[in-house]
Amino acid sequence: MTDMTLISFILAISMLLFLAAGLWVSLALIGVGVMGLYMTGNEQIGLLFGSSSWGASTSWSLTALPMFIWMGELLFRTRLSEDLFKGLSPWLSSFPGKLLHVNVLSCGIFAAVSGSSAATAATIGRMTLPELKAQGYSEKMAVGTLAGSGTLGLLIPPSIILIVYGVAAEVSIGRLFIAGALPGIMLMLLFVGYTTIWALMNKNEVPQHSSNDVNWQVRFKALKKLLPIVALISFVLGSIYGGFTTPTEAAALGVFGAMVLAALTGSLSRQSFIDSLLGAVKSACMIGFILVGAHFLTLAMGFLGIPRALAEWIAAMSLSPFELLLYLTILFVVLGCFLDGISVVVLTVAVVLPMVQQAGIDLLWFGIFIVLVVELSQITPPVGFNLFVIQALTGKNILYVARAAFPFFMLILLGLVLITAFPEIVTYLPTTMSQR
Repeated sequence: MTDMTLISFILAISMLLFLAAGLWVSLALIGVGVMGLYMTGNEQIGLLFGSSSWGASTSWSLTALPMFIWMGELLFRTRLSEDLFKGLSPWLSSFPGKLLHVNVLSCGIFAAVSGSSAATAATIGRMTLPELKAQGYSEKMAVGTLAGSGTLGLLIPPSIILIVYGVAAEVSIGRLFIAGALPGIMLMLLFVGYTTIWALMNKNEVPQHSSNDVNWQVRFKALKKLLPIVALISFVLGSIYGGFTTPTEAAALGVFGAMVLAALTGSLSRQSFIDSLLGAVKSACMIGFILVGAHFLTLAMGFLGIPRALAEWIAAMSLSPFELLLYLTILFVVLGCFLDGISVVVLTVAVVLPMVQQAGIDLLWFGIFIVLVVELSQITPPVGFNLFVIQALTGKNILYVARAAFPFFMLILLGLVLITAFPEIVTYLPTTMSQR
């Protein structure tokens, strides 16, 4: 065993032990970084930590992060999310699967203004699960559609995890947002298609009386409840896609728009404003601390030469891009069983990117690929974040929630296969818009 292999092994075991002991992810990253620098004989740890922390936390692109989180927190605490459910329900009551599709579409729409998987699942689940249960829908299917669709918060822009990846990989966040649009729509269509087929094959588990009192007048009246949140989505994403604003500027406009809509609907109080601000600060600080730790660990690994050695090792193995992606998928899913999505990205990007670049894989496409894999991990037991959110909402055993989510796990896996076989699903929109 060479010295480099031994050091890498010691650091990997140390990381696992730190995490198993319940240490914060950020502190575990910093601790392993300190160990790595000591192994190189470098005694300037304080100076290096200070400079790396400054570099990790002062990127202009990161300013979009707290803004998008705050926008989601505002919507989470106002009546806009409730209006979303009421606005969609009349339009779906005569469709096979009926209100089960509200879970999918509500999650897709809310994801476009929250950027968070956990917030999407929690907000939509609080409204839809009691209503679906009261009307006699299959509880297992209601839980499954929510678990699967809740992961859309990671992919459909503005996505917090895409901002983190963009900063770590030095890829344009605006182009990543554009690249995530078509894959996000593709996943929604896969979920809707599966739910429709399931409903046609299990008619006894879908109530047949939901659309009796629904006419076109009721449907068009319900559109009024959809207009505010659709307008906010169009306002934020349209300004980015149209090239009028940067993601950071769009995030600030989104917060302002969310406040205006909440005030107009009468659901913005002093308490809800303070709660949303504190929630955004807590989440942004947690993510920022993880990024600082990851940046410091990356610096330490650079001194050790681990990324370069890994890239050379991968090159010597002569793996095809497909084989590399297969191994990385397994790695990310396994890590996702123990870490949240953002931690998985910041922990692995520094090590993985040299391999990806060596294999000639487009970093823009890889950003969407890694988010889809992290989506898989969100509904993989034992520590899928969406599973815990839904378990808290339903009181069900986590294995019950995992079994309910399994068909949607397979659909996300199908989505991974599709973007690998047809990379244009990811690259078409960014390429087209950059040529204008």
